[in-house]
Amino acid sequence: MDLDFSETEIHRYSRHILLAEVGGIGQAKLKAARVLVIGAGGLGSPLALYLAAAGIGTIGIVDDDHVEISNLQRQIAHTTDRIGSPKAESAALAARAINPEVRVETHQTRLTPDNALDLIGRYDVICDGTDNFATRFLVADACVLAKRTLVSAAVLRFDGQLSVFKPHEGGPCYRCLYPEPPPSGIVPSCSEAGVLGAVTGVMGTLQATEVLKEILGIGETLSGRLLVWDALAARFRTVKLRADPACASCGPNATIHDLSAHTETAGPACAV
Repeated sequence: MDLDFSETEIHRYSRHILLAEVGGIGQAKLKAARVLVIGAGGLGSPLALYLAAAGIGTIGIVDDDHVEISNLQRQIAHTTDRIGSPKAESAALAARAINPEVRVETHQTRLTPDNALDLIGRYDVICDGTDNFATRFLVADACVLAKRTLVSAAVLRFDGQLSVFKPHEGGPCYRCLYPEPPPSGIVPSCSEAGVLGAVTGVMGTLQATEVLKEILGIGETLSGRLLVWDALAARFRTVKLRADPACASCGPNATIHDLSAHTETAGPACAV
């Protein structure tokens, strides 16, 4: 593990290094890590900013959308003067402004069955911050096939959910929780139902915390648990999750061996 930090880095990460659970070795792990953020919206914005601030060595950002004025109520990586700019580039600018020491790779593309495995395979930890089920299931299945840890968050109105999926280490996958996407029109998107902006900030920051824990190997993982937050009631609760032996994605008799079943083109354009 390379512990060769510059004087600037030592000052920048001093509050991390003071933590016994992190220290210099932990900070070196963060510097060596590669994390992919899918969706540069309400969740991806605080997530990317905190990952950059924490010193994640390489951050990938996938989004093919452009900044709109309606995004700015919650998508804090973007600014009014960047309306019309690609979201991936805008979020990268914000991350680099916080920490020029990190490498930010932008992927201004739509996630598809053809490119998902290649993109996901380049990174150690994958973060889903999208707002459509086609992308969520594509990302989840690709992470199972690529044996990558998935940190997934979702928000709607005043509620948030968060979990970590590590079926390659014996935990449940996303399909163990949701075997199939719901019928079209059953679950509204944030653009249809609304969302309190600060809720995405809380969940995106919690998502960043879980990513750091996974890389550092500290604390209790959320794998096997679903964290649910009701903002109006100011109440968190945790639901236990178990691997489904009949799961089509990660079960012993899994039927999903590639991504060809994802015939609908997915994309992170509908980031929260």
